[in-house]
Amino acid sequence: MGVPVNDLPIAELSDRARDVFRVVVESYLGTGAPVGSRTISKLGGFNLSPASIRNVMQDLEEAGLLSAPHISAGRMPTDLGLRLFVDAIMQAAEPSAEERRMIEQQLTEEGPVEQALAAATAALSDLSACAGIVMVPKRAPRLRQIGFVPLSAQQALAVLVGQDGSVENRVVDLPPGATAASLIEASNFVSSALAGLTLDEARHRLAADIGRGRAALDAASRALVERGLAVWTEDTDRRPVLIVRGQSHLIDDAAAADLVRVRQLLEELEDKEEISRLLDSATEAAATKIFIGSENKLFALSGSSVIAAPYRGADGRVVGVVGVIGPTRLNYARIVPMVDFTAQTLSRLMA
Repeated sequence: MGVPVNDLPIAELSDRARDVFRVVVESYLGTGAPVGSRTISKLGGFNLSPASIRNVMQDLEEAGLLSAPHISAGRMPTDLGLRLFVDAIMQAAEPSAEERRMIEQQLTEEGPVEQALAAATAALSDLSACAGIVMVPKRAPRLRQIGFVPLSAQQALAVLVGQDGSVENRVVDLPPGATAASLIEASNFVSSALAGLTLDEARHRLAADIGRGRAALDAASRALVERGLAVWTEDTDRRPVLIVRGQSHLIDDAAAADLVRVRQLLEELEDKEEISRLLDSATEAAATKIFIGSENKLFALSGSSVIAAPYRGADGRVVGVVGVIGPTRLNYARIVPMVDFTAQTLSRLMA
């Protein structure tokens, strides 16, 4: 999660300083505004004058945990302060039954796994009021069969069936000399010789069989099989590896006063390759990983936080990452468990 707790000055804080620090952070996360000593004194629970609270806040500022954006504007937590709060002070709240239901409901619909991932990410985005992100696992579809249905003298419909039950239709151009018999021969060859193989394996097997003279196909049938494999490969390569949902949540009333930061964040979200690289670093995490502000180079300029958790496939290995991106002023206690629950739910889907 970034800086280890042991490297932070939590043990050096007195109980009084820790209480003041906690109130400042919680108030800032709730309002987004710097917190003054008079505000803290009115919250109750402190047998301290505003002057004494100011002295404590000054000490916390010198420790690098608070900062003062303006001389008389009060204090707000630094990235280091937020890290200390998240790792050592925050008490996480479990997702409510309604929040769990909203996330799980998106994973019960039939359809491609990417569709379910996108829906779950959209639900997470709505619940957290952040942009939701998910890295889609790169799949290697295994063939069951390819059927060819003639459409005209020049084209046929390739019906591609995977072993996972997925069915995709693509129009392919017929090679010269193709006949109705060629279409049947091509379909039979895939079912008998290539079924159960991934696309790469099927292409290599076809090339090897042709090279050894073992592919009992005429030129037209062979060209049909090659085109059928190629069209599915092209479709697989085009599948998104990163889905982002809910960018509109980043443009709310609170963001209106900080449009430069929001514009910077939206530009950063366009860099899918860099985001994927950042999320990839979360695949080795045992649980939810949190990047706060300047802790990650990609979102340092916009001062944004990323909360991400890996999810696993049927064999228990990590296949993707799900999470949210938003301002550093997040309700971490609520959103961290929510991201973790979404990752666990996706793991059950992929199992």
